[in-house]
Amino acid sequence: MGPPLKLFKNQKYQELKQECIKDGRLFCDPTFLPENDSLFYNRLLPGKVVWKRPQDICDDPRLIVGNISNHQLIQGRLGHKPMISAFSCLAVQESHWTKTIPNHKEQEWDPRKLDKYAGIFRFRFWHFGEWTEVVIDDLLPTINGDLVFSFSTSMNEFWNALLEKAYAKLLGCYEALDGLTTTDIIVDFTGTLAETVDMQKGRYTELVEEKYKLFGELYKTFTKGGLICCSIESPNQEEQEVETDWGLLKGHTYTMTDIRKIRLGERLLEVFSTEKLYMVRLRNPLGRQEWSGPWSEISEEWQQLTMADRKNLGLVMSDDGEFWMSLEDFCRNFHELNVCRNVNNPIFGRKELESVVGCWTVDDDPLMNRSGGCYNNRDTFLQNPQYIFTVPEDGHKVIMSLQQKDLRTYRRMGRPDNYIIGFELFKVEMNRKFRLHHLYIQERAGTSTYIDTRTVFLSKYLKKGNYVLVPTMFQHGRTSEFLLRIFSEVPVQLRELTLDMPKMSCWNLARGYPKVVTQITVHSAEGLEKKYANETVNPYLVIKCGKEEVRSPVQKNTVHAIFDTQAIFYRRTTDIPIIVQVWNSRKFCDQFLGQVTLDADPSDCRDLKSLYLRKKGGPTAKVKQGHISFKVISSDDLTEL
Repeated sequence: MGPPLKLFKNQKYQELKQECIKDGRLFCDPTFLPENDSLFYNRLLPGKVVWKRPQDICDDPRLIVGNISNHQLIQGRLGHKPMISAFSCLAVQESHWTKTIPNHKEQEWDPRKLDKYAGIFRFRFWHFGEWTEVVIDDLLPTINGDLVFSFSTSMNEFWNALLEKAYAKLLGCYEALDGLTTTDIIVDFTGTLAETVDMQKGRYTELVEEKYKLFGELYKTFTKGGLICCSIESPNQEEQEVETDWGLLKGHTYTMTDIRKIRLGERLLEVFSTEKLYMVRLRNPLGRQEWSGPWSEISEEWQQLTMADRKNLGLVMSDDGEFWMSLEDFCRNFHELNVCRNVNNPIFGRKELESVVGCWTVDDDPLMNRSGGCYNNRDTFLQNPQYIFTVPEDGHKVIMSLQQKDLRTYRRMGRPDNYIIGFELFKVEMNRKFRLHHLYIQERAGTSTYIDTRTVFLSKYLKKGNYVLVPTMFQHGRTSEFLLRIFSEVPVQLRELTLDMPKMSCWNLARGYPKVVTQITVHSAEGLEKKYANETVNPYLVIKCGKEEVRSPVQKNTVHAIFDTQAIFYRRTTDIPIIVQVWNSRKFCDQFLGQVTLDADPSDCRDLKSLYLRKKGGPTAKVKQGHISFKVISSDDLTEL
């Protein structure tokens, strides 16, 4: 069973269609009338607009003619270029467009059953975390008989024009489509998670290892049903659509339609002097201006291949406007890459995507206020909502996406389309359960761009540990909803931190409620004991307080280990010490290397300290070899840390 479906304006497609068929009339949508308000917010279109149904525009109209991916789409006189790119990208993966255009065969015109046609269509969009079905009539705006917005080169095909109308209805009017990026639209069509890659910043033409890592990610994304598009930077408006030396257009979005790693046989190995070809196939949505460099349609590389070779290698093109490029040329010529990962279904039962809807709210009580502004507002910043997640292993890529509620439907009231938003990421204690209140020892692990776009994101390879993500608006004291999504190939268990301190309970009353909170960061353990010169030491930490303990990752083969391991404890009394033990991980039985015992009183110095390791038995036990460097902070105020 799929995710629950929300009905936009509570309109039920089948019921409305059957009513129209019963009454012998064509549907006219009362919630999106064929008038100027459906086109613009507060302006009129020059020229007389006539809303026409497809059968009044051409003979034998169709929703889809042949293969949806085989026709070129055209931007009308008031069309939106990102829409054309998004349509082209959507058509690449059948699993996506059949979800956006549900039961397309049932919705198709049938000249043999015109009495069953009611002029009503439905489309589905991923709208702020929910799949939403939008019902429309088939009245489309025209001037002098031509469609005002997008249309197909197959003049009796209307899927894109109708889909664009449904999307305009969802957002308020056709003008609401202005300012949306191609990736915004793709995400709304598919529910994918978008990541923008700066090709120049990634230095893929210089760093061979990074280039092949990128290819691996793109290949995995594409084969899992993801969508990929790319563009060339245009420094100013005058250079938009200007052709490069190799036939590509600046400021123009191309869609990736295939990606292949090809192992060549002996004959072709001699021809191309390489064992493998790394190739991508791109499409120009406008169907013109193709790549003219190596592997272009008339290049000498193709002359070395027979038709059988091409078929065996899979190097085929399905329509005009498509072309192949080597990975090297792709990285050299394109500046921005938009990777939209298919994250709708768990892989083998493993959840790759975590998401949550939250809200920035204003309250007179500082402990309840959840709109603290950006990191510059140090006094209020941590009043924002906070979310914690766990990275269980080192070196996994985590993509974090923050989307604000789209305000386009309120534009007529003078409200801005988007606020400036962003988020901060902190590496926190391994046993953190309550909200952050001050940032004394936490590492600032990352920050997104702060900008007034609908979505901001951050992509990073993170070390094992706990991380707190703080979504913010740039200015404090404003209210709005947001959607937070985190993608990783390992489960990260996203959850919100709502409590400021431990709850008062019967258990606490019986054992004693905590009176002191203590943070400790163990930076390093150095000069550790090594009995034999060739002995391997694999140290790790165990930090204890009463019955609670935190264990660090194992550091491999070193007597000078960097840990930067953090822990936090809520203690009933400072009589309960904090013990930091260092152990050597061995195959059969771990070896104790020493420990330190700390009172961690609130009056103690908060600076970095260094203590020698001792045997078990308290702070006066015999000294062992090695020492640890650490910082410990304690407070009587349970909401200070």
